[in-house]
Amino acid sequence: MRIFKVDVHMIELPLNEPFIISYASYDKMPAIIIKMYTDQGIIGYGESVPDEHVTGESVHSVFDALKYQLIPAIIGKDPCNIMEIHDLMNAALVGNGAAKAAVDIACYDILGKASNLPIYSLLGGRKKGQPMIPEVFSILEPDVLAKKAIQARNNGYKEIKMKLGIDSEKDVTRVKAVREAIGEDLLIRVDVNQGWGSFQKAKQMIKKLEPFNVTWVEQPIPQMDLSMFQRLQESSSTPLMADESLINAQHLRTLVEHQSVDYINIKLMKSGGIYPAYQLATQAELFGIHCQIGSMVESSIASAAGFHVALAKKNIVSTEISGPTKFTKDVGDLTYSLPYANITSKPGLGINVDDDVIKELTTRSEEMML
Repeated sequence: MRIFKVDVHMIELPLNEPFIISYASYDKMPAIIIKMYTDQGIIGYGESVPDEHVTGESVHSVFDALKYQLIPAIIGKDPCNIMEIHDLMNAALVGNGAAKAAVDIACYDILGKASNLPIYSLLGGRKKGQPMIPEVFSILEPDVLAKKAIQARNNGYKEIKMKLGIDSEKDVTRVKAVREAIGEDLLIRVDVNQGWGSFQKAKQMIKKLEPFNVTWVEQPIPQMDLSMFQRLQESSSTPLMADESLINAQHLRTLVEHQSVDYINIKLMKSGGIYPAYQLATQAELFGIHCQIGSMVESSIASAAGFHVALAKKNIVSTEISGPTKFTKDVGDLTYSLPYANITSKPGLGINVDDDVIKELTTRSEEMML
């Protein structure tokens, strides 16, 4: 089997409401969708949702990386040889995990369809049950968050994730309002997205949040300050999770050497797709570190890919992949029975993709042929 054509689409996914985190606010979610054709008639879909503040990529840089480096490197090759595909991409371009993720996901979709197996089976099998997601809240006013927390409980969610990091003092008020609204009925985790800025501020804020019994604090310090996780852990009993600081195996090695985090957040867009994400989870498993599969607010395509990885590893204890629940229109049909995602045994990604919706949402496109 050979790849003979790849269509690249830059799209904008419409959100139900603005998504606000410490460093950005989104009214629409920009993404790249690729459609990969093979000479045996099997088609695979991939997705890239880059983040300038995490991977250093934008939809424009991803589009050009695919057009000028990555697709020329892999077109004409066997999409089922995932190892070779990554070797070729890595030789063509350093880093650029989100761009490589689009190719990786499309190849796995093809491999699954060719073998008539879901991707989780290709990775070794699946855990029992369906993966569960938390309700994810943007940075909003405390009273608004309290009302949303009650609604989340009514909708069946068992956990809430709160974005923090714009105003540290109001962050405490936000968490307090949510905890008072729902009592101990739901777990609360918080994600600062580097917003507290320094070790000193992070230490102070984690102490102030202790009365509200948060499950963990995610990325409370700047991305490059990996060593600061150890100092934070020594000063607090609250579990810590690394996200922006954990992109590749070298970052994991540093965190392991310092014994500084309880959890890591693996994202396909950071690591480069399913293949390297699964490798990271396996490496973490060797050191007894639990993992989360997170996302960049992705459509059904990348979301399904993340869930397949999560189902295939026992040490992946959390899935935070809620993008399809936040869009008014999606390119695929991944469904949820909240708080669970419905991952089927269908081949490949296990979803149907609507080419008409892709076309409708497209702002730029390119067709590349062998």
